[in-house]
Amino acid sequence: MTFRLQLSLLSISCTLVLAACSKAPVTPPDHAENANKAAAVWPQLALPVAQDAAMEQRISDMLATMTLPQKVAQMIQPEIRDISVDDMRQYGFGSYLNGGGAFPNDNKHATPADWIALAEAMYQASVDDSLDGSTIPTMWGTDAVHGHNNVIGATLFPHNIGLGAANNPALIEQIAAVTAREVMVTGIDWVFAPTVAVVRDDRWGRTYEGYSEDPAIVHDYAAAIVTGLQGAAGKDFLGAERVISTVKHFVGDGGTVGGDDQGDNIASEKQLFDIHAQGYVGGLQAGAQSVMASFNSWHGSKIHGDKYLLTDVLKDRMGFDGFVVGDWNGHGQIPGCTNDNCAQAALAGLDVYMVPTSAWKPLYHNLIAQAESGVIPLSRIDDAVRRILRVKLRAGLFDKPGPAKRPLSGKTGLIGSAEHRAVARDAVQQSLVLLKNNAKLLPLNPAQRILVTGEGADNIGMQSGGWTISWQGTGNTNSDFPGGSSIYSGIQQAVDAAGGRIELSADGSYGTKPDVAVVVFGEQPYAEGNGDLDNLEYQRGNKTDLALLKKLKADGIKVVSLFISGRPLWVNPELNASDAFVAVWLPGSEGAGVADVIMAKADGSVNVDFRGKLSFSWPATPQQQANVGDADYQPLLPYGFGLRYGEQSTLSNSLNEQVAIDNSLDDLVLFERAIKPPYQLVLHSGDSSKTMDSSVAQLGNIAVRTFDKAVQEDARRLTFSGAAKVSLTSAFPADLRSYAEAGSALMVELQHNGNVPDSVLIGMDCAQSCNSSINIAPQLKAMAADGWHTLSIDLACFAQQGADFSQIFTPLSLTTAAPLQLSFADIRLTPALAQSATVQCSE
Repeated sequence: MTFRLQLSLLSISCTLVLAACSKAPVTPPDHAENANKAAAVWPQLALPVAQDAAMEQRISDMLATMTLPQKVAQMIQPEIRDISVDDMRQYGFGSYLNGGGAFPNDNKHATPADWIALAEAMYQASVDDSLDGSTIPTMWGTDAVHGHNNVIGATLFPHNIGLGAANNPALIEQIAAVTAREVMVTGIDWVFAPTVAVVRDDRWGRTYEGYSEDPAIVHDYAAAIVTGLQGAAGKDFLGAERVISTVKHFVGDGGTVGGDDQGDNIASEKQLFDIHAQGYVGGLQAGAQSVMASFNSWHGSKIHGDKYLLTDVLKDRMGFDGFVVGDWNGHGQIPGCTNDNCAQAALAGLDVYMVPTSAWKPLYHNLIAQAESGVIPLSRIDDAVRRILRVKLRAGLFDKPGPAKRPLSGKTGLIGSAEHRAVARDAVQQSLVLLKNNAKLLPLNPAQRILVTGEGADNIGMQSGGWTISWQGTGNTNSDFPGGSSIYSGIQQAVDAAGGRIELSADGSYGTKPDVAVVVFGEQPYAEGNGDLDNLEYQRGNKTDLALLKKLKADGIKVVSLFISGRPLWVNPELNASDAFVAVWLPGSEGAGVADVIMAKADGSVNVDFRGKLSFSWPATPQQQANVGDADYQPLLPYGFGLRYGEQSTLSNSLNEQVAIDNSLDDLVLFERAIKPPYQLVLHSGDSSKTMDSSVAQLGNIAVRTFDKAVQEDARRLTFSGAAKVSLTSAFPADLRSYAEAGSALMVELQHNGNVPDSVLIGMDCAQSCNSSINIAPQLKAMAADGWHTLSIDLACFAQQGADFSQIFTPLSLTTAAPLQLSFADIRLTPALAQSATVQCSE
């Protein structure tokens, strides 16, 4: 992948109290002019939840008695890793969240009881007025985006892209209702879903969070999922088995230039409404009570600071009377703002600041100072708090008991229950899309001899994708999904029942030649910008899966490809090497649903037919971005395509496999916002080792945690208390000779805090005693502490120490024998930089 440098805005540093950047005069826009402009494009919506006069008077009475610090506290949403129960008691935050990969007690395997205990403790602290004088209940928000996906054992549904292929709003409402019940079991009030992005460029790393490139599907699905989560207005709205929903991310996140996550959308205002806002029309008309502002910009204006869109359009014109919540420190991306100081977001219409990390405390104090000085009018503070209190009253939070005593709380049998898993299994069946089926190979006779192979065959984590237990969906094993089923286990059950023979092989080898091979392969898990691509070619430059398909074909074996992916990708070579090809998307925890469709009944008849149809156009080239309705619409497979059993396969067996030749050697990115597959971050202390599978990890003398440098969790902090090692390691070696021959340098962006010991070794490890290491302590000592620096090392240095670049298992390790705190934010091999490297060793 070509390295795409993500430019971050340089923020103006502000002090804890009212800072210079907050004193700048704010010129109010012409309200009448903006209202007329909005009226020309955006509709007034008939919303189903009317304001209640008695409730509004109750809010007014509360506002009259609240102090300014109490009001500002309602606008602050910190994260569970950065606040304590005592902080909640002292400040009385209006809400709090757990980010992806954050768990009670930092324990990935926290039980439902642990989640409930934290929810109850935070609630009781919020209504305890002994320190802050407030009894307003707090609320907990979580990213339950394909089920209650942060909780071990929860039912995980297909990601949105698969659900879009089902094109069944009734199914979506059912899924949302199940999700709400499982969330309520753990005492949580609020879900950050649905995502209603209309994706226009599949290179975007969040493509799988979109239901379709068609705004009509997104509109209908938004209404369905909001109804499923919150209940229907006038019926069971925000009842005992319902949660508050969030329609996100307002607006245009799916249409950024180049598919760049958090980038710029340059659509016209009419296109912004016609394409990107339809999910908000559907969601708001179903009664959504919160809207999340988007990271992206519109024509260069960051949405978190855009008053026209957040206030003039969303609130005034469309009539939304719930609250607008920010995304992860999104306010800090507004020019002139930082994570801990941003009046502009409130002035634009942001009601709740999502402010993870320790920035919440200075932000709280700065907002108070800005309100006291008049930079933020008190009327704007009151409006934000009124909206927050309105939603809390509508949700009954003032009348409900604490989370531990609510009707579904603690009913752990509901989490991952058979009834819920049946809904997810049905969703898997409906989401699969059959792209190719030569000679009607599918459905497979379960009585024959079947080989199941490929990295995704017996891998529930891979088939579940990102936002699965951890934020990126990485670091999980099948044991982390009790009650779930892999694709292989589903096939195995069908074959065993029919008396057939099945063999599972990781590499495609087999004992007895099979009648057919089922190869399960595809994308490794990722989330958000970590999944951004430069083009849609699958496995560019490292086509190991294609080699497996060709090997099986060469052996005279029929091949069925089951492709796991979060988007359509250019797979012409893989399609040519397959007799049948199924887009299974990211099916979640119920992989057996795949077997239900691809396996025949014992008598050979169809068990479950294919029903899925492409809700995204399939690309004809790696560079193509085709969307239905385009003037020049020529995808490989069009929107709405999907074979059923009995239909003739239409794809050629000799699709064009040629791509534009690029002989340049790209950066090999090892870490950019996240560890890049196939590598994992491994901790070593004494004779023990441990893979980091969460946002925090500790083993003996080494502790590691994620933190924010520029964007969410884009850096890692290593704290050594003694002798220990950290490495980026893969189970299989990589041939890096081309990088060594290209005069490459290992580039590491790092920061050290405190003293640097005399020996800090950076190494590259390979097989059979060819490891190498270089002491970088002199370079670290020469760098100013607490600042970020780039250290570059000529790869020849490692070669001189004995590294064999034909078989590198660990392209980077860091070892020390003494206490040290070291952080890194970007690691890559960059060609042609050896001569300018910080450490040079070329002969």
